[in-house]
Amino acid sequence: MALKEQVYSVLLVSAAQSLNASLQEMLSGSVFSPVNVAADVASAKRAFAERPYDIVFVNSPLPDDQGVRFAIDLSAESGAVVLLFVRAELFDEVTDRVSCHGVFTLAKPLSRGMMQTALTWMVSARERLRKTEKKSRTLAEKMEEIRLVNRAKWLLIEKRNMDEPTAHRYIEKQAMDRCITRRAVAEEILKTEP
Repeated sequence: MALKEQVYSVLLVSAAQSLNASLQEMLSGSVFSPVNVAADVASAKRAFAERPYDIVFVNSPLPDDQGVRFAIDLSAESGAVVLLFVRAELFDEVTDRVSCHGVFTLAKPLSRGMMQTALTWMVSARERLRKTEKKSRTLAEKMEEIRLVNRAKWLLIEKRNMDEPTAHRYIEKQAMDRCITRRAVAEEILKTEP
């Protein structure tokens, strides 16, 4: 699927009205939706508690906090890609502090070209995270299926006096003969066997 076909939810954490207006204009269209604004860290935390976001911009400093710790925590605890805007004189120090946590940084003042490049990088990073999240879910689902099948096998061994290879073959054959998954067969065995 092409990146243009994806939709990215955006949270803009900034008290600067001019930056907010400029970013909202840049993010208009069908690729970025919704684009929500929070004026401070407290509001941003509430917004994030209500829904996850794909992309988060944090314009430091904020009225109630610098926003650096918030950016680090958000990057570590969510699937969001976070970009922190900092004053030029603090750029090196803040970048050293946050880059190891996966937070992107840009020095202010910002140019439109710089923002477009950063946005492209953020979208690419979010897509990479989506693939990783999907692989992780798939692996977790496979592990759960293995656990269920093993529990069903041990139940067959205990209740029907089968040995392990026979119980395994029984589950495999039931799945093939009935065109259902091994997981479905295992779930049925676990429900029907006392």
